[in-house]
Amino acid sequence: MLLNPDQRAVQDAVRSYVQAEIAPHAAQWDRDKHFPRDQLRGLAGLGCFGVAVPVEQGGAGLDYLNLALIVEEIAAGDGATSTIVSVNNCPDCSILMAYANPEQQDRFLRPLASGQMLGAFCLTEPHVGSQADGLRTLASRDGDNYVLNGVKQFVTSGQNADLAIVMAVTDKAAGKRGISAFVVPTVTPGYSVTRLEDKMGQRASDTAQIQFDNCRIPLANRLGDEGQGLKIALSGLEGGRIGIASQCVGMARAAFEAALAYSRERSAFGTAIFNHQAVQFKLAEMATQIEAARQLIWHAACLKDAGLPCLKEAAMAKLNASEMAERVCSAAIQVFGGYGYVNDFPVERIYRDVRVCQIYEGTSEVQKMLIARALG
Repeated sequence: MLLNPDQRAVQDAVRSYVQAEIAPHAAQWDRDKHFPRDQLRGLAGLGCFGVAVPVEQGGAGLDYLNLALIVEEIAAGDGATSTIVSVNNCPDCSILMAYANPEQQDRFLRPLASGQMLGAFCLTEPHVGSQADGLRTLASRDGDNYVLNGVKQFVTSGQNADLAIVMAVTDKAAGKRGISAFVVPTVTPGYSVTRLEDKMGQRASDTAQIQFDNCRIPLANRLGDEGQGLKIALSGLEGGRIGIASQCVGMARAAFEAALAYSRERSAFGTAIFNHQAVQFKLAEMATQIEAARQLIWHAACLKDAGLPCLKEAAMAKLNASEMAERVCSAAIQVFGGYGYVNDFPVERIYRDVRVCQIYEGTSEVQKMLIARALG
């Protein structure tokens, strides 16, 4: 697939900003667990917070192929920053586009898409990972309000977000049809961060445990009807998987480019190691895997942009890209040899950052289940 001039312009603009303002700081942010608030404002100014949101709703008015391009470029500079941006786009903005009423879109979607606010997504709970219909967080009706009680786990931007889309049970007897969706401003009393995870990688992106303790929100903050929560939550996953797959390609690309540059500089046995066939073959395999993953992502994105079903293709793209990225980053470390294992060079950090991509937004095992069902 070939990109048109407009898509190339978007890609070039984001790449220029990322390489100037994000990539040089990624290692320090990782060490300090620094949340890149200033650089996120710059990305918001480029339209990266609401890529597929119409201009009249505060977004960039582009599509999911452009979102894939943008997330790849951000991830090539820093995986953690790309996660923050990806979640704000999908599921947050995508859910609000599909299920928020006009008044809710003015209050919530417009500021998220324009970068005035940052979004989080609260689905997973400490005892519930991939089983999204096993939630225990309750939303009890009290007049014109709901009162939320429960705990959410592994919430990206849970500490730094302004708004959170929260899935909670409104009817315990109805099973998966008893889940509803709510928008909760994080300044609401009863919303509290009880834990920040000390993670293997992506340390510049906070991952929080959130406690809802008699957190009272108005009825006007419910998205859709009662009982639509699981449908709403799952609706954001296709775009989310395209985004995560794209960040895998971006991180793998950064590791590959670092390995390629090092292979031309490092000498062994009287010549640059790039001239040894063993290293050439490794680099050739890495480049091929990256390009194949990218094309699968673009295919899924084009299907979504055309309004066609893409659950299987998005799952394939996410499964393939996340598994590919770990292989490529491992191979990059091998090219560096001992230096790849220390943090003097970026491949050590990128390897840590990329490992979680086989877990969040649906594990590799869940992606295989989805693909198998589509084949049946």
